[in-house]
Amino acid sequence: MPSLHEWDLPPQEAIRLQRTLASRVVLRPIPSRFDVIAAADIGYVAAAERLVAAVVTFSWPNLEPIEAVWGSSPIVFPYIPGLLSFREIPPLLDVFQKLGRFPDVILCDGQGLAHPREFGLACHLGLWLGVPTVGCAKKLLCGHHGHLGPERGQHSPLLLRERTVGFVLRSRQGVKPIYVSPGHLADLDTSLDVVVRCLGRTRIPEPLRQAHHLATRMRRALLAEDNTPPRSSTQSTV
Repeated sequence: MPSLHEWDLPPQEAIRLQRTLASRVVLRPIPSRFDVIAAADIGYVAAAERLVAAVVTFSWPNLEPIEAVWGSSPIVFPYIPGLLSFREIPPLLDVFQKLGRFPDVILCDGQGLAHPREFGLACHLGLWLGVPTVGCAKKLLCGHHGHLGPERGQHSPLLLRERTVGFVLRSRQGVKPIYVSPGHLADLDTSLDVVVRCLGRTRIPEPLRQAHHLATRMRRALLAEDNTPPRSSTQSTV
């Protein structure tokens, strides 16, 4: 896998790098036809000072599970809001290399353009992997939006410095919204469309829900092994 940059950076240098790399993000429609979508999530194992990375792939558009891979890594970057990609992407890169079939589109548990420097985790991961990425976050990091109705599927533009950087989406009636923004090789409308087509019975899109479930199970497995965690696992469902 080509190297984009080093990871061992002080925070101020990481911020400068984000601003530089943000100019390399390409916004364009996700192809209307593709075969495999992946969802990626991270779990934190405080007692072991490790991160668990989980990636689950699905056929598109019927969302049949294909493969589930995971791994654990020591933490190499502190928890700093706005710089989480420097903490979370290294273990994700290791896990993506375990996939038998690489995805055409990646759904990330995190921000894309909806980031103070318009370079969230989805943008960063997309540049590393050269794959269309979409950010789907549970919390608002920055920006503002208008009124959002209570019905499932309703959405409102998310504005940052008066530029639309994503959408606030009601993924289920009567629950808190989620925040969708394009990463790399994606645009606003097709990012929203992909997330809407991934919605299931819960607030979180189904692929991300399953990735989160895998990360949670593996995190608990690490805790149960008394600081002697397994390093990786791969499970194929086809």
